[in-house]
Amino acid sequence: MTAMKGPAIFLAQFQGDTAPFDTLDGLAEWAAGLGYVGVQIPCNSRLIDLKTAAESKEYCQDLQGRLARHGIEVTELSTHLQGQLVAVHPAYDTLFDGFAPPEVHGKPAERQIWAVEQVKMAARASANLGLKAHATFSGALAWPYVYPWPQRPAGLVEEAFAELARRWLPILDVFEESGVDCAFEVHAGEDLHDGASWERFLTAVGEHPRARLLFDPSHYVLQQLDYLDFIDRYHDRISCFHVKDAEFNPTGRSGVYGGYQDWVDRAGRFRSLGDGQVDFSSIFSKLAQYGYTGWAVLEWECALKRSEDGAREGAPFIRDHIIHLTDHAFDDFAKSGVDRDAIRAIMGLPAAGSDAGQGN
Repeated sequence: MTAMKGPAIFLAQFQGDTAPFDTLDGLAEWAAGLGYVGVQIPCNSRLIDLKTAAESKEYCQDLQGRLARHGIEVTELSTHLQGQLVAVHPAYDTLFDGFAPPEVHGKPAERQIWAVEQVKMAARASANLGLKAHATFSGALAWPYVYPWPQRPAGLVEEAFAELARRWLPILDVFEESGVDCAFEVHAGEDLHDGASWERFLTAVGEHPRARLLFDPSHYVLQQLDYLDFIDRYHDRISCFHVKDAEFNPTGRSGVYGGYQDWVDRAGRFRSLGDGQVDFSSIFSKLAQYGYTGWAVLEWECALKRSEDGAREGAPFIRDHIIHLTDHAFDDFAKSGVDRDAIRAIMGLPAAGSDAGQGN
């Protein structure tokens, strides 16, 4: 038996303007042909009518039925772009306008309201689809100050996380009402970018039960974090899993920060599954050990390989790494089958309940 589900694929990087990548049905048929049994769907109008999905179980049942005809399930919905817009530092206003509809461009306050409502609708849509978890980003108010030069003013980080929590708490409450986990992808560029920042946020939202994690080891390789220790520390909050590879090859010229180089030239870069340095055997083992019951979802981002090749290779890679949990101990063949009195006799103790076994 197995607790983890998969293989599945995140559709965000595969959308396009030509068939089969231009519709959800086309992508589902394509993914099924590669051996995937699930798709993680980004919340954009090309793939899902989010407002309708949040309001109509009938619409969601129809969507599920369309996918089922290809042997595909929805694993999670994703609001990475909308979640990013819940909290945007002014330095990034112009760049992040592209994540929102034109009517809120240049209007940060209105853009934030739009983003918050989008994520709330995603929570309700997830519930209507019968999903247990949702994938998103936290956004960032403190990220420009991640490297403290000049020295950060005392209280800046605390105020940033207090504001981040203030914005996310009403959203998390909607996820609670919907019975869905809100899984934040810990990611460079977000205020939630490592274990320490995650702990700070979790404290700020009062250990909210729906504040959860999307585990993606590739981002820890690029930061030089111990991704196996991360699982040991935070496994009870991991609700989503992006199976993505990466490598880190520093030189005297370039390291973690990348030197403003293109991805292909950086010391740390994302790779297709099996081409990088991530120890997936240990990751799948740890997640199985801790009882992870969610999906294993390929996220393809590679500086070298074609996306179609990465997708084709990803399904068997994930399938071969999922651990089918044993239903009995490996040494059960040697069970003695003795009862309590026999056990006590082995230790030279009188039978249970005898006067000699009562003690003084």
